[in-house]
Amino acid sequence: MTVQLTAESPPPTAPPSRAPVRPAVRPPGRLRAWATRAPLLPALVFLIAVTQLPFAVTLVISLFDWYALDPDAREFTGLSNYGSVLSDPAMRSSVVTTAVLTATVVLASLVLGLVLALLLNRSFRGRGLVRTMLIAPFLIVPVAAALLWKHALFNPEYGLFNGALNWLGSLVGMEEVVQPDWISEMPLLAVEASLVWQWTPFMMLIVLAGLQSFPTETLEAARLDGAGGWQIFRHLTLPHLRRYLELGGLLGSIYIVQHFDAVFTITAGSLGTANLPYTIYHTFYRAHEYGLASAAGVLVVIGSIVIATFALRVVSSLFSEEVSR
Repeated sequence: MTVQLTAESPPPTAPPSRAPVRPAVRPPGRLRAWATRAPLLPALVFLIAVTQLPFAVTLVISLFDWYALDPDAREFTGLSNYGSVLSDPAMRSSVVTTAVLTATVVLASLVLGLVLALLLNRSFRGRGLVRTMLIAPFLIVPVAAALLWKHALFNPEYGLFNGALNWLGSLVGMEEVVQPDWISEMPLLAVEASLVWQWTPFMMLIVLAGLQSFPTETLEAARLDGAGGWQIFRHLTLPHLRRYLELGGLLGSIYIVQHFDAVFTITAGSLGTANLPYTIYHTFYRAHEYGLASAAGVLVVIGSIVIATFALRVVSSLFSEEVSR
């Protein structure tokens, strides 16, 4: 059968050809990874410039015998500065003072923070105002907090502590004026008291966050089974708060190990209160021994990194527990 073409019928046209659809070109995996990380590069460069470069310079200086008042006699001594730091009696004494100061402040702050968090976890009138007032000490500048304790509380002539003692003595008929010098008689305890006052709110916030994440169904089931308040706290609340207490202790230890303000402001490192940061300051700015001070600073940074590693593990475990819920 043949098809005849007439003038009225148009000639048959071939179907339009379709161009092959090409898949979208995606950048290779490595290029895509760098594209996603590009916005973070300025912050990374700034962090390296501010933290890592000074630490690298400190590490280099710690390898030299560098006396600032005689810079021409500078010479490379390797790791001898680290040996001098570890064998120096004053440095070993500051290590012991740092350990005692850190352990005392962290433990006391944790206990007080736990007690305050348990009280603030209850509903009562004015709870928001009380929380704000209890958090306020942590927001004060450390130097200002140390000056507050040194002059407003510890001063033997017009301090609040001596004023309270004399007022209580007048109530019981004491006529003799009591003016103990708190800083001279108990210097390390004076520094510890100011730090405990400032760090208890931080511990309280961490423990309070742990209490508010505790499932209420478990508490209700325990009360229905006849468990008392102490039993609930010992067998349920305290095990739940263990990771939060560990986190608060580790973060507090990182800060207290490096704390300088209260020691410098309240006692100026005298009377056996010189910790590692103050000893490094004295070695660097007073004795002008740049190499020894840099070696001691490197050791403090290494110790802080070790503590921070445990803190990061605790944080990651807390996040994994919250995600699993």
